[in-house]
Amino acid sequence: MTILTLVRHGETEWNSGGRIQGSTDIPLNDTGRGQARELAERLATEYAGREVVIVSSDLSRAAETADVIAAALGTTVSRRMPGLQERSYGDAEGLDVATFYETYGPWHAADVPNAETWPAVRERALVALAEVVADTPEGVDVIAVAHGALIREVIMFATDGAFPREGERLPNCSATTFRLDGDVWEMRAYAGVAS
Repeated sequence: MTILTLVRHGETEWNSGGRIQGSTDIPLNDTGRGQARELAERLATEYAGREVVIVSSDLSRAAETADVIAAALGTTVSRRMPGLQERSYGDAEGLDVATFYETYGPWHAADVPNAETWPAVRERALVALAEVVADTPEGVDVIAVAHGALIREVIMFATDGAFPREGERLPNCSATTFRLDGDVWEMRAYAGVAS
Protein backbone atom coordinates (compact mmCIF):
# COMPACT_ATOMS: atom_id res chain seq x y z
CA MET A 1 0.00 0.00 0.00
CA THR A 2 1.31 3.43 -0.96
CA ILE A 3 0.06 6.94 -0.31
CA LEU A 4 0.68 9.00 -3.46
CA THR A 5 0.24 12.78 -3.52
CA LEU A 6 0.23 14.50 -6.90
CA VAL A 7 1.17 18.17 -6.73
CA ARG A 8 0.69 20.67 -9.52
CA HIS A 9 3.63 23.06 -9.86
CA GLY A 10 3.50 26.71 -8.76
CA GLU A 11 2.47 29.59 -10.98
CA THR A 12 4.51 30.81 -13.95
CA GLU A 13 4.22 33.99 -16.00
CA TRP A 14 2.43 31.97 -18.67
CA ASN A 15 -0.09 30.67 -16.10
CA SER A 16 -0.63 34.23 -14.91
CA GLY A 17 -1.13 35.44 -18.48
CA GLY A 18 -3.46 32.59 -19.47
CA ARG A 19 -1.03 31.08 -21.99
CA ILE A 20 -0.72 27.41 -22.80
CA GLN A 21 2.64 26.03 -21.67
CA GLY A 22 2.57 22.33 -22.42
CA SER A 23 6.12 21.03 -22.78
CA THR A 24 7.57 24.54 -23.11
CA ASP A 25 9.91 24.96 -20.15
CA ILE A 26 8.68 28.08 -18.35
CA PRO A 27 10.09 28.75 -14.83
CA LEU A 28 8.13 29.67 -11.72
CA ASN A 29 7.41 33.35 -11.11
CA ASP A 30 7.59 34.95 -7.65
CA THR A 31 3.96 34.07 -6.94
CA GLY A 32 4.68 30.45 -7.84
CA ARG A 33 7.66 30.36 -5.49
CA GLY A 34 5.45 31.72 -2.69
CA GLN A 35 2.80 29.09 -3.46
CA ALA A 36 5.46 26.38 -3.32
CA ARG A 37 6.69 27.60 0.08
CA GLU A 38 3.12 27.68 1.47
CA LEU A 39 2.38 24.16 0.24
CA ALA A 40 5.76 22.93 1.50
CA GLU A 41 4.96 24.18 5.01
CA ARG A 42 1.62 22.38 4.97
CA LEU A 43 3.16 19.15 3.66
CA ALA A 44 5.98 19.33 6.21
CA THR A 45 3.34 19.28 8.95
CA GLU A 46 1.26 16.59 7.25
CA TYR A 47 4.26 14.33 6.59
CA ALA A 48 6.03 14.89 9.94
CA GLY A 49 7.46 11.59 11.13
CA ARG A 50 6.66 9.78 7.87
CA GLU A 51 9.14 8.60 5.27
CA VAL A 52 8.58 10.10 1.85
CA VAL A 53 10.10 9.88 -1.62
CA ILE A 54 9.79 13.00 -3.78
CA VAL A 55 9.95 12.93 -7.59
CA SER A 56 9.10 15.49 -10.22
CA SER A 57 8.77 16.24 -13.87
CA ASP A 58 12.05 17.42 -15.36
CA LEU A 59 10.50 20.72 -16.50
CA SER A 60 11.85 23.59 -14.37
CA ARG A 61 8.51 24.76 -12.94
CA ALA A 62 7.83 21.32 -11.44
CA ALA A 63 11.46 20.69 -10.50
CA GLU A 64 11.73 23.95 -8.55
CA THR A 65 8.41 23.33 -6.79
CA ALA A 66 9.63 19.86 -5.81
CA ASP A 67 12.93 21.26 -4.51
CA VAL A 68 11.08 23.67 -2.22
CA ILE A 69 8.87 20.85 -0.89
CA ALA A 70 11.84 18.52 -0.40
CA ALA A 71 13.79 21.15 1.55
CA ALA A 72 10.83 21.68 3.89
CA LEU A 73 10.59 17.92 4.46
CA GLY A 74 14.34 17.63 5.09
CA THR A 75 15.07 15.51 2.05
CA THR A 76 15.96 15.84 -1.64
CA VAL A 77 14.19 15.05 -4.90
CA SER A 78 15.14 11.52 -5.86
CA ARG A 79 14.26 11.64 -9.58
CA ARG A 80 13.39 14.08 -12.38
CA MET A 81 11.15 12.15 -14.73
CA PRO A 82 10.31 13.06 -18.35
CA GLY A 83 7.30 10.73 -17.96
CA LEU A 84 5.74 13.31 -15.61
CA GLN A 85 6.04 16.23 -18.06
CA GLU A 86 2.98 18.21 -19.09
CA ARG A 87 1.09 17.24 -22.21
CA SER A 88 2.71 18.62 -25.33
CA TYR A 89 0.14 20.93 -26.91
CA GLY A 90 1.95 21.05 -30.25
CA ASP A 91 0.97 24.06 -32.35
CA ALA A 92 -1.08 25.53 -29.48
CA GLU A 93 1.85 26.12 -27.10
CA GLY A 94 2.20 29.79 -26.28
CA LEU A 95 -1.36 30.68 -27.32
CA ASP A 96 -3.66 32.42 -24.89
CA VAL A 97 -6.76 30.50 -23.89
CA ALA A 98 -9.18 32.64 -25.93
CA THR A 99 -7.14 32.15 -29.10
CA PHE A 100 -6.96 28.42 -28.41
CA TYR A 101 -10.77 28.17 -28.20
CA GLU A 102 -11.25 30.31 -31.32
CA THR A 103 -8.77 28.19 -33.26
CA TYR A 104 -9.35 24.66 -31.96
CA GLY A 105 -12.63 24.63 -30.03
CA PRO A 106 -13.37 23.08 -26.61
CA TRP A 107 -10.35 22.07 -24.56
CA HIS A 108 -10.78 18.29 -24.28
CA ALA A 109 -12.24 17.83 -27.76
CA ALA A 110 -9.70 20.01 -29.58
CA ASP A 111 -7.68 18.40 -32.36
CA VAL A 112 -4.43 20.37 -32.21
CA PRO A 113 -1.76 19.65 -34.82
CA ASN A 114 1.36 18.00 -33.34
CA ALA A 115 -0.19 17.72 -29.85
CA GLU A 116 0.22 14.62 -27.71
CA THR A 117 -3.01 12.63 -27.51
CA TRP A 118 -4.89 12.37 -24.20
CA PRO A 119 -4.55 8.56 -24.08
CA ALA A 120 -0.77 8.91 -24.59
CA VAL A 121 -0.56 11.42 -21.71
CA ARG A 122 -2.47 9.08 -19.41
CA GLU A 123 -0.39 6.04 -20.35
CA ARG A 124 2.90 7.93 -19.92
CA ALA A 125 1.83 9.22 -16.50
CA LEU A 126 0.65 5.84 -15.25
CA VAL A 127 3.85 4.11 -16.40
CA ALA A 128 6.04 6.74 -14.67
CA LEU A 129 4.02 6.58 -11.44
CA ALA A 130 3.98 2.77 -11.43
CA GLU A 131 7.76 2.80 -11.78
CA VAL A 132 8.15 5.14 -8.80
CA VAL A 133 5.74 3.16 -6.63
CA ALA A 134 7.45 -0.15 -7.56
CA ASP A 135 10.84 1.31 -6.58
CA THR A 136 9.56 2.72 -3.27
CA PRO A 137 9.76 0.53 -0.16
CA GLU A 138 6.50 -0.57 1.46
CA GLY A 139 5.22 2.01 3.94
CA VAL A 140 7.04 4.95 2.32
CA ASP A 141 4.83 7.69 0.85
CA VAL A 142 5.38 9.32 -2.56
CA ILE A 143 4.99 12.97 -3.55
CA ALA A 144 5.13 13.54 -7.31
CA VAL A 145 5.25 17.11 -8.61
CA ALA A 146 3.85 17.37 -12.11
CA HIS A 147 1.41 19.36 -14.28
CA GLY A 148 -2.29 20.08 -14.51
CA ALA A 149 -3.33 18.14 -17.62
CA LEU A 150 -1.27 15.11 -16.62
CA ILE A 151 -2.71 15.09 -13.09
CA ARG A 152 -6.25 15.44 -14.50
CA GLU A 153 -5.68 12.33 -16.61
CA VAL A 154 -4.51 10.37 -13.56
CA ILE A 155 -7.53 11.56 -11.56
CA MET A 156 -9.89 10.54 -14.37
CA PHE A 157 -8.26 7.11 -14.49
CA ALA A 158 -8.36 6.64 -10.71
CA THR A 159 -12.01 7.71 -10.38
CA ASP A 160 -13.29 6.09 -13.58
CA GLY A 161 -14.12 9.54 -14.95
CA ALA A 162 -16.08 10.82 -11.93
CA PHE A 163 -13.48 13.56 -11.28
CA PRO A 164 -12.57 16.22 -12.16
CA ARG A 165 -16.16 17.32 -12.56
CA GLU A 166 -17.10 19.53 -15.48
CA GLY A 167 -15.95 23.10 -14.92
CA GLU A 168 -13.35 22.21 -12.29
CA ARG A 169 -9.65 22.99 -12.48
CA LEU A 170 -6.59 22.12 -10.43
CA PRO A 171 -5.01 25.30 -9.04
CA ASN A 172 -1.28 25.87 -9.01
CA CYS A 173 0.33 24.10 -6.03
CA SER A 174 -2.76 22.01 -5.38
CA ALA A 175 -2.31 18.51 -3.99
CA THR A 176 -4.47 15.45 -4.71
CA THR A 177 -3.84 12.30 -2.68
CA PHE A 178 -4.47 8.64 -3.48
CA ARG A 179 -4.11 5.36 -1.65
CA LEU A 180 -2.74 2.69 -3.97
CA ASP A 181 -3.12 -0.96 -3.07
CA GLY A 182 -1.89 -3.07 -5.96
CA ASP A 183 -3.97 -2.01 -8.95
CA VAL A 184 -6.66 -0.38 -6.80
CA TRP A 185 -6.67 3.44 -6.62
CA GLU A 186 -8.64 5.29 -3.97
CA MET A 187 -8.74 9.10 -4.07
CA ARG A 188 -8.41 10.39 -0.49
CA ALA A 189 -8.05 14.15 -0.99
CA TYR A 190 -9.13 16.10 -4.07
CA ALA A 191 -7.90 19.55 -5.02
CA GLY A 192 -10.27 20.53 -7.83
CA VAL A 193 -12.06 23.86 -7.61
CA ALA A 194 -14.72 25.53 -9.77
CA SER A 195 -13.29 27.49 -12.66
